[in-house]
Amino acid sequence: MLSLAKIVLGAVMLLGFVGPASLAQVPMPSPGLNALPEVEFSRLSQRDPNPLGQKALAIHPEQWKHAETEHFVYHFSDPFTVTPVSVEAEFHYRVVAKALQREQPAGDTKSHIYIFQTATDWKQFQSIGRLEPWTGGIHSQGSLFIQRSPGFTAGGNLLGHEIAHLVMHRYYPDGIPCWLDEGFAQYVSKGARASYLRARNYIAKPQSRAVDEEKLIPLAELMAMTSPPNDRVKTFYDESERLVRFLASSDKASFLTFLDALGRHQPFETALLQNYGTKFLTAAALEEKFREYASKEFGTSLQESGGG
Repeated sequence: MLSLAKIVLGAVMLLGFVGPASLAQVPMPSPGLNALPEVEFSRLSQRDPNPLGQKALAIHPEQWKHAETEHFVYHFSDPFTVTPVSVEAEFHYRVVAKALQREQPAGDTKSHIYIFQTATDWKQFQSIGRLEPWTGGIHSQGSLFIQRSPGFTAGGNLLGHEIAHLVMHRYYPDGIPCWLDEGFAQYVSKGARASYLRARNYIAKPQSRAVDEEKLIPLAELMAMTSPPNDRVKTFYDESERLVRFLASSDKASFLTFLDALGRHQPFETALLQNYGTKFLTAAALEEKFREYASKEFGTSLQESGGG
């Protein structure tokens, strides 16, 4: 059985951020994750200041149980559901933190994860929180809200995607552009998910989906979006992931400094010139190269199998 540390390293190497020499630097998992003990609400190390968390706990308050791991506080009703979530959450935390090549954020604030067991409770929460009806999970102000039923078998990268948002919120509490936040979460979680499955003897590789060139959102419009557009949700996510993948594969070190620049709210054109000036002098030059990359293999058998 591979250790979590080696699985994390495999995921990060798959994304191309580090090499084998970093194995010794990959943190080992906390003990006891396979038998997550319950903690009384009054004895939790930290409370969630997010008002949305209070609204979640107000739905059938007598059913909620609580637990903690190194980086997260969990609120749930079924222990068989929370344990695999906690294992995967810590796994993805380490993958994202390692991919960013950054020191641990200052402070020891833990992110809160709320797990709804039934579709009825989730719909009630969606209504109370005024969430889009298509959401299967949401990150809000450093907290995560998801639906999981007993025996749930994850078939995608949803949890990893949302954990990526939680980690990014720690490093960039003032926020980053929506396309970058969603694109990076898709990019890193797809690679991590594939590595996680391969460590369990599944044949898997990241599913980067090309976009029909006629449906591509112009970059200037994509950069201006503060949330995924309801009429182009799939295109927005696929194009944002593809753009992050393109920038990271063009120059990994430049991508990380570019990410930091946008995290400091530098204008896109300025950050692009400073970090990719030798490759793309302008946003127009980037768009020309990216459009070809984004639509590459669209509709082919390679694309359908996750190529790109």
